[in-house]
Amino acid sequence: MKEIFDNWKKHSKEDYDENLNYLKSLRGNKSIDQSAAELDKTVFAKVDCLQCANCCKSTPAMVTRPDAKRIAKHLGLSSKAFIKKYLLEDYDGSLMINGVPCTFLNVDNTCQIYEVRPEACREYPHTAQFGFHRRSRMNAQNTLICPATYEIVKRLKAIHV
Repeated sequence: MKEIFDNWKKHSKEDYDENLNYLKSLRGNKSIDQSAAELDKTVFAKVDCLQCANCCKSTPAMVTRPDAKRIAKHLGLSSKAFIKKYLLEDYDGSLMINGVPCTFLNVDNTCQIYEVRPEACREYPHTAQFGFHRRSRMNAQNTLICPATYEIVKRLKAIHV
């Protein structure tokens, strides 16, 4: 974990443009999705998100209406009260947690609502999902946020030149 984290901290910003260009070159290559998913398993076997939690500390999570309803019920609030207290609503109706670090992040990097966390949190950093080859900008951005994503992209570049 330490090596992956240190490498990410040292190189992610300087490698961003190269990573973005590489990820753009993968568009249309559906076979890359399987490689990314396999690397996701390999890398996350070595990465303990609780040692980092940078995603929770730096990026407000998107929250779907069903997420909001589920979390509100878990917290004993109405959906309306939950949205008012914890979320921001964008002009298009999309919802996100109202601050960074996340309101629900504990000091030890655990999540107060882990069992009912938003879908976006459950799926982050989206490296094991079908469609990896289509999300070049998001994946490149995630290399700046998530050490595991940076490592996955680094390894992809080594095997899919």
